[in-house]
Amino acid sequence: MISVLGVAAFLLRGQLLGGGGGSTAQDLATPTPQQNLVEIVILAQPVARGTVLSEGVLARVSYPQAQMVEGLFFTDINLVIGQRTRYDLDQGTPLTPSLLTDKPTGSYAAVRIPRGQVAVSIPINRLTSVSYALQSGDHVNIIASLMLVDVDTQFQSRLPNLAASIIAPGPGSAETGGTTATISVVSGGPGSVQGRAELDTTLNQAVYVLPSEEQRGRIVSQTLVQDATVLWVGEFPEDGKIEEGPKPTPTPAPEGQQAAPEAPAPRPDIITLIVSPQDAVTLNYLILAGGKLSLAMRSYGDDQRIDTQAATLQFILDQYRIPNPVKLPVGLEPRTDEMLWP
Repeated sequence: MISVLGVAAFLLRGQLLGGGGGSTAQDLATPTPQQNLVEIVILAQPVARGTVLSEGVLARVSYPQAQMVEGLFFTDINLVIGQRTRYDLDQGTPLTPSLLTDKPTGSYAAVRIPRGQVAVSIPINRLTSVSYALQSGDHVNIIASLMLVDVDTQFQSRLPNLAASIIAPGPGSAETGGTTATISVVSGGPGSVQGRAELDTTLNQAVYVLPSEEQRGRIVSQTLVQDATVLWVGEFPEDGKIEEGPKPTPTPAPEGQQAAPEAPAPRPDIITLIVSPQDAVTLNYLILAGGKLSLAMRSYGDDQRIDTQAATLQFILDQYRIPNPVKLPVGLEPRTDEMLWP
């Protein structure tokens, strides 16, 4: 039909221009190839997220069959009726399976979580959040730091243990007199900390050495999760909408008056990340156990996973060739016991 109309239009044009019988050559119209079309389902009007679609909000338009990708668009309107929209959609939007669901949509945040993954929130501050540079959609590595101490296997208490003396039942001492019918446990307080026996080479006799302070914890840091996605920074809005919209225009100040400066928004202290279910369980454990979590921002489009080594004091000394300072017969004055920035 299209080619026939094209030829007819060309012939009509030639007649109107007066191309007489004396012409020996005539241009022939190039026939337009006929396209096979297929109808796809679109929205006849804007719809909000979670709307149950009915026939009244749907329409059909023709689409070239040669450009049709199998399963991309809906061609049967009956498959769309009764479905819910996952997002706010504009009029004329071609409907695809990823835009619709047959279940209640839940929160806006849930739509952004890929199937098989979960969202979990962790605390942040300016040091652990790349100076608050993180935004929704960024990818990060999660670094966990733990402080380990030696504990008694049975008591599950920090070493060293406290030692105590046991007085068996029987006659009392000359000072106290009388007799005891039960076992008495006597603890010596701080001096009862369990120490160790050493040989004093100067006096050539055994001495009992006690620790001068509580056991020091040993810090270890390691990359825990790689390529986690930032879902949201800070607390979610009350209405749950996390789509970025236009910022409201500030109200201009009356003529002759200076506009009052806007109060700065409070810095976020929490961030929500998309991770695997197992990583979510691990993060929950570390938060409850007192582990420290820090985020490292990844480069845009970088999904490479790198095997990192855990950082300990021994690793740092060996890896960066930091020597153990030699004890010298001289020292710096004034004495410095803490490293403080001036």
